[in-house]
Amino acid sequence: MLTIDIIKAKQLKDKPDPNNLGFGNYFTDHMFVMDYQEGMGWHNPRVKPYEDLHLDPSAVVFHYGQEMFEGLKAYRRQDGEINLFRPDMNGKRLNNTNDRICMPQIPVEDFVQAVRTLVHTDASWVPEEAGTSLYIRPFVIATEPTLMVNPSKSYLFMIILSPVGAYYKEGLNPVRIYVEDTYVRASKGGVGEAKTGGSYGASMIAQKNAKNEGFAQVLWLDAIEHRYVEEVGTMNIFFKIRGKVYTPALSGSILPGITRDSVISLLKSWDIPIYEERISMDTIIEASKNGDLEEVFGTGTAAVISPVGGIHFKGLDFVVHNNEIGPITRRIYDTLTGMQYGNVKDDFGWIETIEDKNDHGWL
Repeated sequence: MLTIDIIKAKQLKDKPDPNNLGFGNYFTDHMFVMDYQEGMGWHNPRVKPYEDLHLDPSAVVFHYGQEMFEGLKAYRRQDGEINLFRPDMNGKRLNNTNDRICMPQIPVEDFVQAVRTLVHTDASWVPEEAGTSLYIRPFVIATEPTLMVNPSKSYLFMIILSPVGAYYKEGLNPVRIYVEDTYVRASKGGVGEAKTGGSYGASMIAQKNAKNEGFAQVLWLDAIEHRYVEEVGTMNIFFKIRGKVYTPALSGSILPGITRDSVISLLKSWDIPIYEERISMDTIIEASKNGDLEEVFGTGTAAVISPVGGIHFKGLDFVVHNNEIGPITRRIYDTLTGMQYGNVKDDFGWIETIEDKNDHGWL
């Protein structure tokens, strides 16, 4: 168990309008920081006022991209307490990413303790309005001052918090997605299954082009044949075809989403057939033309569930479920968000509660 020093900010920030938060635009009063030095391990865990970082210009993170990040949320319940959704899974995935890019492991229990401590410190920043939450961004950066292409000998593990509204301006309304068949997001053996910034930086040109054409997201295909579906931008993807639900199998180039895993567990508990397998765009287009493509939705921490109402592929547009949210998509969304906000019973042990009896509300 960590012994975390808490240094309170002397001056607190004014809070933004909770009805106009957007996503990732505002940050709370405090942040969590812990240092790593080769030979010492992780040390000096602390919560301190949110402030700028001071790094050497030659820090490894700037030159060789040795860094990672995670994302999860805290939710305000009707009784004023705060829920976290499967934070241990984020800790496990963090360590998988750290292992892939040669950074030191952080014990999952220490990760969860750090998250809980920071959220409790800034509990008044967890908004109460419907559909809002407190986004939690843990990240690790390499800080050793050197230009040698080697794993750093020093790191910072940090967590920052941001009150947020809906990730997409469409909210729960179906989005249109663009199938990218020129650029690739990741290939097997690369870092597609790791949550590292380089993957996202490389994806921005396709995302920019898609948005310029009026699409909300990019649907990525495999790097070799440009034929098989992988994931949608910041989300995993699901297709309901003739009463059965399909999602691309984790193949080494797809991020193992925590919401994805939760959706699969829900579908199995409801006896809805769910298959993790390789899915070609030919299969999706054929199902759409035959009227068999019943629902499509993305899953991720930021948006939770995002219904897809249209798919654009090679100059053709395919409408999904009359551009309306489907019944299974709605049921999944209502169940997951109901658990997260404490309105639906959690039969899976996914929810962790942070007591906030003395310091809750948008104060």
